[in-house]
Amino acid sequence: MGCGMSTEDKEGKARNEEIENQLKRDKLMQRNEIKMLLLGAGESGKSTILKQMKLIHEGSYSRDERESFKEIIFSNTVQSMRVILEAMESLELPLDDQRAEYHVHTIFMQPAQIEGDSLPPEVGAAIEALWKDAGVQECFKRSREYQLNDSARYYFDSIGRIAAPDYLPNDQDVLRSRVKTTGITETTFIIGDLTYRMFDVGGQRSERKKWIHCFENVTTILFLVAISEYDQLLFEDETVNRMQEALTLFDSICNSRWFINTSIILFLNKIDRFKEKLPVSPMKNYFPDYEGGADYSAACDYILNRFVSLNQAEQKQIYTHFTCATDTTQIRFVMAAVNGMLSLLSTLWMKALSNNTSRHHHTRESPTLRSHIMHLFFLSKKKKKKEVPAS
Repeated sequence: MGCGMSTEDKEGKARNEEIENQLKRDKLMQRNEIKMLLLGAGESGKSTILKQMKLIHEGSYSRDERESFKEIIFSNTVQSMRVILEAMESLELPLDDQRAEYHVHTIFMQPAQIEGDSLPPEVGAAIEALWKDAGVQECFKRSREYQLNDSARYYFDSIGRIAAPDYLPNDQDVLRSRVKTTGITETTFIIGDLTYRMFDVGGQRSERKKWIHCFENVTTILFLVAISEYDQLLFEDETVNRMQEALTLFDSICNSRWFINTSIILFLNKIDRFKEKLPVSPMKNYFPDYEGGADYSAACDYILNRFVSLNQAEQKQIYTHFTCATDTTQIRFVMAAVNGMLSLLSTLWMKALSNNTSRHHHTRESPTLRSHIMHLFFLSKKKKKKEVPAS
């Protein structure tokens, strides 16, 4: 009799092959998954980028979603005015029109969280009147001396619309709303052939100890810096310059052992506010080695070089973009460039992995292989012309 395989053995072999093929397919699908970690100090724009990704890839917010942001926007607006009024006391800046004291009382009577479908008429009237006061305007000009939400002026300028009984937030209202991120938030998007899993973590110092749980197998880091904060102090520690804190954080992330083989995309964000500030708040006052005066391009080059020069790994490429996270058109363009880069990297990685596994049937993914592929990719991009910030 022959020594051929029994029917049971053949079925077992077929099952094993099917399982093995499925594992290969799963591994290839994972290569199409981009696990992106959003890092940066508090208020650098991470949550705004996530909102932009939704707008760009999932379309505008639904009516119900817009409704859900109303109370946040009301609270942001009222609290921003309260912050200015408190700062006026500490800076000893008087109201220009003392009759506006009635409106000051109205603002201080409001709770921290404004609830309801519409802003109370007396609150809207108070904000509108106070925003026109010369004393309030003078205090606003000195906002670097205290902690004021970046969106304050936008909401104050729009108070007539926001205080209307039938108010419904538009996309820009939603983008500029601010809620402190605590813990870790995961958002998933599908862009072309790639699935993005984006993790937003709390930027404040007290939240950073939680980042460790996101570190394993990260494809890339999107690190945001609010470059407009070169003249501001931390919310948590008003002895520390925000830009210096961002440099320290970037240094620790860029050169961390967790991220030896991880690409980093650096968004130098809030360029609109940065450009406004330069002529009135000299950067040399905070960075004595800066010699570019109020020249926008020189200031951008200086900040870019301060961050990129922290990279101690020759094989690690830092991809930089100057951004305004509230500008949907610009973020759409920038994220298309980022997606193209990551798509190419993913393709190279899949090909290399396929070739490697065909030669070594059960070889596990090698950090050396990953590093080599990334090094080849970065070398191919090294001659790319440096991005020039929009003037």
